[in-house]
Amino acid sequence: MTTQDKITKLIREDIRALSAYHVPDPGNLVKLDAMENPYGLPEDIKQEWLDILNNAKLNRYPDPDASELKKVLRELMQLHAEAEVILGNGSDELIQMIAMSVAKPDAVIMAPEPSFVMYQMIATFCKLNYVGVPLDNDFNLDMDAMLVAINASQPAVIFLAYPNNPTGNLFSESDVRQIIEAAPGLVVVDEAYTSFASHSMLSAIDDYDNLLVMRTVSKMGLAGLRLGMLMGAPAWLEEINKVRLPYNINILTQLTAEFLLKHTSLFEEQSASIRTERASMLASLNSMANVHAFPSEANFILFRITGKDPDEVFAELKTQGVLIKNMSHASPALQQCMRVTVGAPEENQTFLGCLEKCLA
Repeated sequence: MTTQDKITKLIREDIRALSAYHVPDPGNLVKLDAMENPYGLPEDIKQEWLDILNNAKLNRYPDPDASELKKVLRELMQLHAEAEVILGNGSDELIQMIAMSVAKPDAVIMAPEPSFVMYQMIATFCKLNYVGVPLDNDFNLDMDAMLVAINASQPAVIFLAYPNNPTGNLFSESDVRQIIEAAPGLVVVDEAYTSFASHSMLSAIDDYDNLLVMRTVSKMGLAGLRLGMLMGAPAWLEEINKVRLPYNINILTQLTAEFLLKHTSLFEEQSASIRTERASMLASLNSMANVHAFPSEANFILFRITGKDPDEVFAELKTQGVLIKNMSHASPALQQCMRVTVGAPEENQTFLGCLEKCLA
């Protein structure tokens, strides 16, 4: 039996049909494709951090519950004592833990589309049915379609990215609450980009026992840590925590996050700079002929071009030294669309100048 025969025999057909999540090597390009904070740590804070890591007990397993880190996070987010929090190796692990917890035969995971691709991918990994409900033409929730789909599919979990990725917009709070009230199971509001948004649903976990709020430190400037958090009613999190792998938050991540999250003013200043740059970029993009940039409450901007092939524009931008994300093949709703991360001012100016040349 050949290796391919063995693969065909042993690997699930739906897994073989998937494509792996592709992360391009940026090389020396201006990297504006992954929604990262472009700013590093000041030297004085970096040295304090390194001194702490110098005393890390790498020969010992980390605290399995990351207790000290949870205390810092609870205080930072002003979580009520009645709410619980569990941590994951990024939001991706938390999404997977949620999916594994509800993976009964014929169970459904639902999300609006287009949205974060991992909702559907992880549903497939866990052999769950996935139902995507198209957003309306302005990328808002189509509430009639959502409520019909909820009634028909009875989803175990509904994921709502808030703000949404890749569209950047913040759904109406009243629409989100209506979905929570209509849902027969969990609603997970994914607030990965909350540092750049004008509203949060975190306080609403006191109003709904089926609402969980998920966040990450990645977008605020700590993407390398791979740290996500899930908050909500203890009864739900107790069950989800049962599928968490032991020691999933390593000691270096715990020590680093405990220290750096006490310097939130630094990250708030960086987020404010990014929001300022976002407004400037939106204006610049919308001043270009054949470009329509959509409003954003995240640290990226989705824009649509006309009169040019986005594949060619994407390739030409790379030739000029800039890497963004070509979204034009991701969904029918995203035809001719591209997504750019809001970077440092000089990076943004480089991108805008190169895009103008590409569209000329």
